[in-house]
Amino acid sequence: MAAKEKKKGLFGGYLPLLFAMAMMFSYSIPWLRAGVGSAIDRVLGPLLTQYGVPFYILIVILSTLTGIYSSLIQKYTIDYEKMQRTQAQMKEFQREFREAQLAGDEKRIKKMQARQSILMQEQMEMSQAQFKPMAYILIVSVPIFFWLLWRLPLSPDHLAFPFLGLTALTEGAFGPFPAWILWYMICSLCISQVIRKALNIGGV
Repeated sequence: MAAKEKKKGLFGGYLPLLFAMAMMFSYSIPWLRAGVGSAIDRVLGPLLTQYGVPFYILIVILSTLTGIYSSLIQKYTIDYEKMQRTQAQMKEFQREFREAQLAGDEKRIKKMQARQSILMQEQMEMSQAQFKPMAYILIVSVPIFFWLLWRLPLSPDHLAFPFLGLTALTEGAFGPFPAWILWYMICSLCISQVIRKALNIGGV
């Protein structure tokens, strides 16, 4: 019975990861991207056409909303205190294990190896727990990216970037990354740091 529950727990722990991979794979389906993008455009499109909101400002707004949403999901689905406690225990264990190895204390090393399996199991469980909010986050962020990809050809905005100068959002910025993704990442990272600080949560 315990073995079945353990197997079920391990499988269930990877379900969010499998769902996240399926969501990211959906990027490669053109008709799905176009369908979701055009549907969302009925809501977000008027902000550009009727209210004159610049596209780069709308990216700031969307990155703010997704930052708040993802931070709240992570705050209430991840036990950050347990995570920090597990990391501290592993760090202390590694320090003691190195000392035992340097001292050549075989008896102590064997005892610590038995303890190591328990700590590794706890660390694996925490790693699996970090995947849980990813599925919920992608439910919102993936459709938003679908809309951005669908709307970009209709919104040829330009933005001034450091070292790049005035660049169209559809043009390449660094390597394979277009300027709009660079701008979204800058906004998302900066805003997320402020939100995480306000919510008193750590990084994932």
